[in-house]
Amino acid sequence: MKGQVTVTDEAIKTGIESLDLGMKLVLNDTQYAQIECYIKLLLRWNKVFNLTAIRAAEDMLPLHILDSLSVLPYIHYQHCLDVGSGAGLPGIPLAIAHPEKQMTLLDTNGKKTRFMQQAVIELNLKNVYVVHARVEKWSPEQPFDAIISRAFSSLQDFVHLTAHHLSTTGMLYAMKGRYPADELESLPQEYRATEVKLSIPSLDVDRFLIEIKKHD
Repeated sequence: MKGQVTVTDEAIKTGIESLDLGMKLVLNDTQYAQIECYIKLLLRWNKVFNLTAIRAAEDMLPLHILDSLSVLPYIHYQHCLDVGSGAGLPGIPLAIAHPEKQMTLLDTNGKKTRFMQQAVIELNLKNVYVVHARVEKWSPEQPFDAIISRAFSSLQDFVHLTAHHLSTTGMLYAMKGRYPADELESLPQEYRATEVKLSIPSLDVDRFLIEIKKHD
């Protein structure tokens, strides 16, 4: 029955190979197993907690995993903050794809941060740190060279709440489901934005990545 089983390892490999990244994404068997385990965890926890509105395993692959990985060619970092991470998206798929880079997942919802912490343990993600806090009141030990969000807030609020956590050369990345024309017009004048249209296999929907950086 739909939503009762996870996707197969072969389906995950086929989905990732179909991503049009302009670069070759090579994952090993451990990474594919981590993605499959992550989907299983989402399915199990979703029965009790409202982590995500997507309930079927076959929908989680394109809408969560492939959607998250579609930004890989455009984000550059050694330590990234995923703010308003929710169920760990896009941070956990990105951390799986790049185990040599550090990812911090932040959310204000205790149930969601508990899920993310459990996922970090079960997936054995040594490069991921989970924080339960409000981003505007949080004081990290060091700034980030990238901060990403997926449907976290308006672009104006995203900049206002998170930009002080960026390094001087850092970049903000906002994933959006439609072109945010009004939000772009409301950005503070000292910031410039670049838009990238993303392509997700098997999804006939608009997806954009907005890159935001302060003027030099």
